[in-house]
Amino acid sequence: MKLDEKYEKSFEELVDACKKQGGQYDLELIRKAFELCAVSHKGQYRQSKDEFYIHPFNVAKIIISLGMDSESIAASLLHDVVEDTKVSIEEIKENFGTDVALLVDGVTKIGRIQYTSREQQQAESLRKMLIAMGKDIRVIIIKLADRLHNMRTIDSMPQTKQLEKSLETIEVYAPIAHRLGIQAIKDELEDISMRHLDPIACGQIDELLSSHSDFQEDTLKNICAKIEERLKAEMPGVEFVLQSRVKSIPGIYRKMFIQMKDFDEIYDVYAVRIITDTVTNCYNALGIMHDMFRPIPGRFKDYISTPKPNMYQSLHTTVIERGTIPFEIQIRTFEMHHTAELGIAAHWKYKEGITEKNKQFDDRLAWIRQILDSQNEANDASDLIRTIKIDLSQEDVFAVTPKGDVINLPAGATVIDFAFAIHSAVGIKMVGAKVNGKIVQITHEVKTGEVIEILTTNQAGHGPSRDWLKIAVTSSAKAKIRSWFKKERREENIENGRNAIEAEFKKNSILLPANDMENFLEDVAKKQRCSSVEELYASIGYGGIFLEKIMPRIKEDYVKLVNASKAPEIEEYISKHKVKSPEGVVIEGIDNCLIKLSKCCAPLPGDSIIGFITRGHGVSVHKRDCANVPEDLTTCEEPERWIKAYWSDSAKSNFTSTLQITALNRDGLLAEVTTVLFNMHVALHAVNARQIKGGNCVISVTIAASSVEHLKSIVAKLEKLNGVYTVERTNQ
Repeated sequence: MKLDEKYEKSFEELVDACKKQGGQYDLELIRKAFELCAVSHKGQYRQSKDEFYIHPFNVAKIIISLGMDSESIAASLLHDVVEDTKVSIEEIKENFGTDVALLVDGVTKIGRIQYTSREQQQAESLRKMLIAMGKDIRVIIIKLADRLHNMRTIDSMPQTKQLEKSLETIEVYAPIAHRLGIQAIKDELEDISMRHLDPIACGQIDELLSSHSDFQEDTLKNICAKIEERLKAEMPGVEFVLQSRVKSIPGIYRKMFIQMKDFDEIYDVYAVRIITDTVTNCYNALGIMHDMFRPIPGRFKDYISTPKPNMYQSLHTTVIERGTIPFEIQIRTFEMHHTAELGIAAHWKYKEGITEKNKQFDDRLAWIRQILDSQNEANDASDLIRTIKIDLSQEDVFAVTPKGDVINLPAGATVIDFAFAIHSAVGIKMVGAKVNGKIVQITHEVKTGEVIEILTTNQAGHGPSRDWLKIAVTSSAKAKIRSWFKKERREENIENGRNAIEAEFKKNSILLPANDMENFLEDVAKKQRCSSVEELYASIGYGGIFLEKIMPRIKEDYVKLVNASKAPEIEEYISKHKVKSPEGVVIEGIDNCLIKLSKCCAPLPGDSIIGFITRGHGVSVHKRDCANVPEDLTTCEEPERWIKAYWSDSAKSNFTSTLQITALNRDGLLAEVTTVLFNMHVALHAVNARQIKGGNCVISVTIAASSVEHLKSIVAKLEKLNGVYTVERTNQ
């Protein structure tokens, strides 16, 4: 097929990129995919006004730069045709084979199914992608390349979309790139995202780096020259390469604005990298560096003997030379450097063939299976994203068993996570733990270098406590705890689940006749993907479903059900004359009357409201679902005192509302809560914290919110904090 001149020129660029990479490429397959891409997307344009084919073309170039194979290149060219054109997966499979079709389908978002929220659709698309990753890791590499080019062109999107995409990128895709070890993509995704999410802080970091530009240009250059001279003298004939680097903006941001360090307290802003031929020479070079410069105590890390989960290996030591600021020295082999830059793409099994190394490769992808296993029991759309944020945390800790086995966990993990990381049986039989020979609480957070001994019992019937679900951090540990309760305590789970639902329904005034309640619960079970109401009770009982998370949706469904069965309110009680209060509430039928918002339910703009004519105190405004408002106004006492009310467009901008936060009692939690509110520019009127049983706490904050939607966004932010179980609006 003869293509237009501009398409031919673009295809030649791909061919040239393949030639520079070396290796064998199926150019016929790549051309065939390019032709279908160009023809299918013809007439389509991106928001940047570029022809649409430019996007898959650039994704393919990124895939080539990572050294991926012909099928990956073909799939990257076709990754949008199923989603945005009339081409089907069946056609891709027929013309390009099963593997290319699997890759394209894995990258394609779920867009044709109606979901209850955008968050659920996002979570289902991620779940689908993770399942495809489990079958073929090339899926996520193509997806990362796709997201990278989208972020490079993000300025053409509306600002709200920029913020939305940047947040999703830094919470989901950058951590995945980090765990896969693809450093270049991870750094660029984070950098672009941070510059859109917090441009002011990034600007401050740019200024700080600019103020130290002399160190970067002159001092680092001189240090590299000294190191080169010394290595040549001490290690004659040894091959080595020297590089220098400046820490990425996101890396500095994390330490300055999350760990609250001053710029001068960050010792690895600048680094010199020594790349040599063998592991032995790495350690020899380390000794020479410690002889040349003064090492800073506690700043040495050996990632060669203990690699990171993303396969990263290197020696890190922080040193200082007289008259200079501290800097880091990284020492690694050429193979380690290749892995550090390309990560999983440098070692994937399709290049290596069937070898013993594949088992190590598969072991390094075990985190995908762990996330999927933990999500089999999850029903909340936000759980998947929260799991990725925790399990793929960029900060890892390394602790050791008494036998010397190294256990890697995300920062913040507890000894419960440590026990289940050793083996499910160890976690289930755990009764306590020793850290460096001393008994600790099970809430103890694991630190790098600790020797941890898990104390177990052989007592029959012993198992984990339900409170462990609140203490464990990793999805793997939580999944194993839930699995144990699911298998071993079914009757107890059903009873606990039933009691929990009855208590919550009573608390929220959800009352229905027996037959209607049974039908209502069956509908709830169906929406939570449970086969029966009994299964719903069991899932709530063992922690597979968190009742506090699904209650808002249950209350919405209940209100809809009641309203649908309710007779129309009697119009003769209401005149059409409207009176507006300073709070922005419109009352129909009464002139010159005092209007106040009731404290029992504290309504906010956006809530459905109703007025009640009090005796001598004007009209009291309640939420329509307030416990003090009759369900049926036609049969209540004095129905004429209930009157229509609603919010005007000019409702005042701020109302006070109280939120109750239930969380794990840990250091720094209150500071993080206030920081979130400060960053969202939310006025804080009062705060109160108290400890409750089980190592937990309750924090009450009274804030100013402009509407229900504003309050929901504040709640969503607070729920993402580590250790927070629930955030509920109270009627104080």
